[in-house]
Amino acid sequence: MAQSLVNEGRLRALFTGLSTVFNDALIAAPQDYLDTCMVVPSTGRGMDYAWLTRFPKMREWLGDKQVKNLELQTYYVANKNWEATIGVDRNDIEDDQIGIYQIQAKMMGQSASELYFNIANTLKNGGFVQTGMDGVNFYGAHSLVDSSDVSRSYNNAGTYALSAANGNAAFRSVGTGRVALFKMCDYEGQPLGLIPDMLEVPPALEATANILMKADKLQDNSPNPYQGTMKIKVNPGLTSDTAWFVHATSMPIKPFVIQNRQSPMFVSQTSIDNDAVYNRREFRYGVEARCAGAYGFWQLSYGSTGLTANT
Repeated sequence: MAQSLVNEGRLRALFTGLSTVFNDALIAAPQDYLDTCMVVPSTGRGMDYAWLTRFPKMREWLGDKQVKNLELQTYYVANKNWEATIGVDRNDIEDDQIGIYQIQAKMMGQSASELYFNIANTLKNGGFVQTGMDGVNFYGAHSLVDSSDVSRSYNNAGTYALSAANGNAAFRSVGTGRVALFKMCDYEGQPLGLIPDMLEVPPALEATANILMKADKLQDNSPNPYQGTMKIKVNPGLTSDTAWFVHATSMPIKPFVIQNRQSPMFVSQTSIDNDAVYNRREFRYGVEARCAGAYGFWQLSYGSTGLTANT
């Protein structure tokens, strides 16, 4: 009886080769989502982010310590399952025709590297209508009540279009966003000392962003007070051509959360006795992950829908 050309040793070698290509592509990809996202390890099906409702800041220790208690509301985020799978024909293994599968493995590595980036974009695109840890829209009007029961309101949302037409238009857009973050305070009413350092825009607003951040003159030839104040991030994952964002990114905490239960990993289903192999000559290789996105500190981000004309 003739022996099959496909055996466990050959399958192990194929798995090693494909997983190496996958991991190389995964590692090589940029991780610029970390500018606005913090990765929080998850150890179960999901996480409750009640701990995010307090933003502790150092204070002089006079008398008893002031404990930052967690709020009563919950903000629970369940992990989601993610996958991408390819089928490898047994005949291709027998005939050493696996070059195309290496390309597919590389593409899976690229796709896996974009998972966190895509999760972050989903959070940004939905921020005007999705609620965060305090139960209101992430980009909206927020209230903080300090230890003296004094209520303070902060708004990290706007509607003006990003504009470099003149000084007033620039201030109503990027200027207002910067001022909003500069004025953010903690629960004790103390300034957080945030420095807005990133202007994030869709490709449609790249030219306007470049004028605001790089040119010494605005479009009416007046001086540009915002030149060099922030770096620009052009994000093709933003679905709105008018929405734009100002972020404070220098702190270890971020406005968005990547909740990570299982990082993308290369897996296989290669038992010779598997039904897919018997019925379709198909071995399966893929990538699996468990993670989710959550809204973090709204104090660190300002967003505008850009739907109000601004000239």
